[in-house]
This record gives sequence, structure tokens and C-alpha cells, in this order.
Amino acid sequence: MKKSIFLGCFLGLCTFWGQAQVEKGTGQNPYFRIEVVDAENNWPVPLVEFKTVENIRFVTDNAGVIAFYEPDLMGKEVWFDITSHGYSVPKDGFGYRGARLKPVSGGKAVVKVNRDMIAKRLGRLTGSGLFAESQKCGTDMDWQDAGVVGCDTVQTTPYKDHIFWAWGDTSLSPYPLGIFNTSAAKTPLPETWAYPGQPPVKIKYDLFKNQEGKPRGVIPLPSEGPIWIGGTLSLKDKDGKEHLCTVYSKIKNFLQAYEKGLAVWNDEKEEFESVKVLWNKSSGKDAPSCPEGNQAFYTDEQGVEWVYFGSPLPNMRCRATYEAWLEPENWESVSTPRVLSSVKDGSQVRLHSGSMQWSEYKKRWVSIFVEQGGSSFLGEVWYTEAPSPTGPWKKAVKVITHDHYTFYNPRLHP
Repeated sequence: MKKSIFLGCFLGLCTFWGQAQVEKGTGQNPYFRIEVVDAENNWPVPLVEFKTVENIRFVTDNAGVIAFYEPDLMGKEVWFDITSHGYSVPKDGFGYRGARLKPVSGGKAVVKVNRDMIAKRLGRLTGSGLFAESQKCGTDMDWQDAGVVGCDTVQTTPYKDHIFWAWGDTSLSPYPLGIFNTSAAKTPLPETWAYPGQPPVKIKYDLFKNQEGKPRGVIPLPSEGPIWIGGTLSLKDKDGKEHLCTVYSKIKNFLQAYEKGLAVWNDEKEEFESVKVLWNKSSGKDAPSCPEGNQAFYTDEQGVEWVYFGSPLPNMRCRATYEAWLEPENWESVSTPRVLSSVKDGSQVRLHSGSMQWSEYKKRWVSIFVEQGGSSFLGEVWYTEAPSPTGPWKKAVKVITHDHYTFYNPRLHP
């Protein structure tokens, strides 16, 4: 993926100078295949940036592949600076970090990288060109991108026989102005919750589309600007009927909410419909707290099932029924910390946004969140855990870092 700028990253990347295995080419394919793998487990590492001396940039796809073909550089030794968020590469004697390769058509080089942070990269879930580099080299030809080139904050929840996905502002290739009233898709329920497991990641979304076959918004309410949703979840009513529920916010003037309400999915129309307006700025009152953010289900010692809402830790709960969610008088405030201590040095870590879920592996409630401030503005991701949704929450450990790059609203998928 040849780029003039680095387009972002999901976890981070790393290489060791000179650790490359090179195979001679056959000449059948014009591209020189560069594979980047984790030295610890040989997993492919997506989103590694290679840059030539003349500043031509390439980025690995979800298979950890770069397809290199520059006519004036083929058959010659080429130096690549290799940079990434959260990973380190040893400097050579002159302070440069990278590798020297000799690209030949049809050839291949394997570059091993080391991971310096706790989180392991799996890959991009959305956007375009997820396997574009591999396809140039003739592999992963069965893959087809979903049709969007970028999207904002994600919401996910199991609903009936599938997983429902929703995203905020969404970019499409035909024009800079894309979808601003929530794009969405569905995928089959995974066979196992160890999902997606080992890379490369290949999640095939069934996007909701218009009559022209193009991705569309799924909350078509009149609005002066974008419509964002939060707290999306599936709840059953007293008769056992399942409802896909969400809180919507109408936005204007960039980030200013002027209306909030509850919306429910219409299965026939395949879109959300407003069922209750909770607040409008014209009332002159402050916006109320709502069951938004991320959701997590919890059964207490008395056997009562609750659903907790918040970002990253819960600030509200209600009984896990459709009727309880529908009426604000059933919503209860919850107190959780907004500052934790670092495991490393005991320093304060201010919580910004994130999510919480039960971990069957850890047998604990776990949360990942972005630090407010830190070495990278909204780019440092931390982990903490607790015996219950309300705590007590342990000291936090940093699991992902970025070099002056934001990574807001990290999500633990239920």
C-alpha cells in the first residue's frame, strides 16, 4: 500500500535492522513481496511503514505484506526506514533504523519484528485495501473490501442470529462527504468467542445498503448534522421478544449535541426509529445522563440481571429488560473512579474513553481505556480489572502506546 502519509495504526509495529530473509525472484510477477512477521510467533504484522531514502512510503496490509515495485529501484540495494507506533528498532552506527533489501520481481523478503508493548496486533477491521498488497502479489484473491474507506467509533452487540455492528461518521470513496447518520453491518455469530484469534483478520461485513447497492445510514431522522449512537444492545421484553436498542444524539456545530433520545431497530425497514425523545436543547435544561457508552451484562448475588453503561467504566445501570431500559425512572447512577494508579510507578492515570466486559479467560471484569493526556494525546491505551463492574478496580498497566497519534474510544467487543 503505497502512501504519501502514514494512514494510522491499530496497535503498533516494530522491526530489527537487518533481520531479513530474501528469496530470488522468478520474474513472473513484477512485485517484490515483503512479509513482516512477529519474531515471537511468526504472526503477520499489519500497518508497518517502510520508507525509502527518497520518501516513497509503503504500509503492510492485514497479511503483513508490502508489494514493492519501483522500476528505478528494482535489482538494486534499497534502504528502508521502518517506523511504527509502540515498537522499537535498534539504530545502526549512524542512528538510522531500518533494513537494506534488494528487490527483484517475483522475489520475497521476510523481515522479523519484535513487539515492545503488551498488546499484540491483529489487524484492521475496517477501511479499504485490507489485503491490497497481498492481492498485487497474487494471494488472498478471494477477499473483497466492504465498500467503506474509513469510519469512526464502533458499537457491537449480538442480536438474534448475528452480530450487529454500527459506526459513526463513515467515509466513502466517491466523495469526501460520506455517511453521517450511522453506518451498520451484520456478521454471523462466531463459532467460538476466541475470535478472531490468530491473524490475518478477515471479517466479512454484510453492510446495510441502499437500492443502488451503496452503504447507507441506518438512523434516518431529520437532523442539522450527524447522528451518533451509543449504548447499543439487545434486550428482551416481558413476552420474550428481542429488541435492538440504542441512544441517539443529534449533533451540530461539530460536537454540540442538541437532542438525545431512544431508538429501536425496525427489522423490516432495517433501520433505527425514534421511540422517545429524552431531551432537546430548546428546553433550556442540561442534557440528562443516558444509558450510552458501552454496555455490559451482570447478574448479581440475588440472581438479578443488570446491564451497565458507561465509558470506560460504568456510570449507570438498569434491569436487563426492554421495559426497564425504555423508562428513565428505572435508570440508576453508578459510581466508579475516573483516576487510577499506574502499576509501573504509582502515578495517576486519568481515564478518558473505553469499554468494559467480563473476561471468561481472566474470570474478572476487564477494561481498556484511553488515558487523558499522557505521552500521546488520547493515544495511550491502558488495561485494568476488577471482581465486579463497580470495582474495586486495580492499578492500571499500559498496553498500547502511540507517537503523537490518537486512538480514542477503544472497544472490547462483547
